[in-house]
Amino acid sequence: MKLYRNLILMSCAAMALAGCGSDDISSPGTGGNVTINNPTTPTTPTTPTTPAGVTPASGCPTIADPQQLKDDGTITGPTGTWRVCTLPSRVNRSITLPKIPGLLYQLAGRVDVGTDGGFTRTAADTNVTLTIEPGVIVYGGTGVSWLAVNRGNRINAVGTATRPIVFTSRDNILGLNTETSQGQWGGIVLLGRAKITDCSTGSTTANTCERQTEGAADPALFGGSDDADNSGIMQYVQIRYSGYVLGANVELQSLTPSGIGSGTVLSHIQSYNSSDDGVEFFGGIPQMKYFVSVGADDDSLDVDVGARANFQYGLMIQRDGAGDALMEIDSNGRETELPRTDLRLSNFTMIQRQVSSNNEASNQASLLLRGNSDTTIANSIMLSPNNECLRMNGSGTTPATLTARSFVMSCNAAKYLGTGTYNATTVAAQFGSGANNNNDAFTSTLNAFVNGANELAVAVFNATGLGAFFGATTYIGAVRDSNDTWYAGWTCNSGAANFGSTSTACTSLPTN
Repeated sequence: MKLYRNLILMSCAAMALAGCGSDDISSPGTGGNVTINNPTTPTTPTTPTTPAGVTPASGCPTIADPQQLKDDGTITGPTGTWRVCTLPSRVNRSITLPKIPGLLYQLAGRVDVGTDGGFTRTAADTNVTLTIEPGVIVYGGTGVSWLAVNRGNRINAVGTATRPIVFTSRDNILGLNTETSQGQWGGIVLLGRAKITDCSTGSTTANTCERQTEGAADPALFGGSDDADNSGIMQYVQIRYSGYVLGANVELQSLTPSGIGSGTVLSHIQSYNSSDDGVEFFGGIPQMKYFVSVGADDDSLDVDVGARANFQYGLMIQRDGAGDALMEIDSNGRETELPRTDLRLSNFTMIQRQVSSNNEASNQASLLLRGNSDTTIANSIMLSPNNECLRMNGSGTTPATLTARSFVMSCNAAKYLGTGTYNATTVAAQFGSGANNNNDAFTSTLNAFVNGANELAVAVFNATGLGAFFGATTYIGAVRDSNDTWYAGWTCNSGAANFGSTSTACTSLPTN
């Protein structure tokens, strides 16, 4: 079904269909702008207050790599005229992309950070680090532009709350984008050496499992046996308009951490209008705090192929009438392979006010759990008043499981769906409304995504019991109250979600 869907998508470029098989782990982007129903009550994005009329830098900086940045002239949009400095197709030495007024960095196609070092770390690793300074803007010059951080190499992209690093598309620079623009370039792929399942080569039983990343015509392998592997650090980063369809069943999302180890640091990451998932984690030991996904056209968060993931503080907001599920958790139908997918998250606020035809045809509920997976959700809120909140698929000897603690949901009348050996009743029992401070008939008083009186009245689960990664909190959901503004400044605003006057519009560029 999924292959058929993508073939239709590529030939027509006018349909967005969703797969429904147990082995689906992502759904296609669009390869360009898609028109969907606009939000019924849009919030006006904040207009940038920084000066218009950016003037181009005089030239491109010198980098440490023998393959220097290419000066590709200038590009002009509503914010002014910028110097374009294009990265080489492969970064062979550690380099820094400095923040220079009036300068943009371009990915002209696939850009590799270092060379793949293989399954095991050796002295032959290239050990390349790509460092990106706060405030830098990197854009995909074509649909097939994407960044691959290969095994044995790292990214060091650390912005700040007032100067985020922005990855975006050429159309965004030109001022062509609207609320429904998406799928205009590939995205960022982190390739690590932690354990995975669903092998392209090798096997989990022999501890030799490797997998080919989605969207790579040439080899872009990930997987290994080092669960503490380090693919670098990304903080205060926006990734806009990603998810270009590179071929049948090969699409990327904003961020694709693949077999990354626990040494990798991810925090304050925003995905905006990805035509696939907001972020999809393939295996490994991913850990992330302060995640924002707005307008994903598939799932806001997808976790699969044996990922053992820890996440705390997340805002996931779908556009009205667009997208699929808020979360899809599985192991790609490999119910007998180990490690099982094991997701633990706390303090998420998940909002899907209107249901899309994509969701009705595919995941069918706002949260889908299936395959060889175990999910723990604590101190979280799901607002999905027009959709079933939870669907679980019972398959395999030990089907998917759910542990809920201080998890409240606002759903339609049906609330639950079950497939395989599960039905709505058994799924409802796994959620356990009325026990452990869970409530499937919660009356939301959210102010946009900020807790109201009802949310603040819910008893809190001690999240430190989930592991050392988690901090104790005094509230459920992602945003305690109006004084809690961890999301402000480094995010961008849209009709689907307004993060305040310190954040600028997603359709424009920060010029500071």
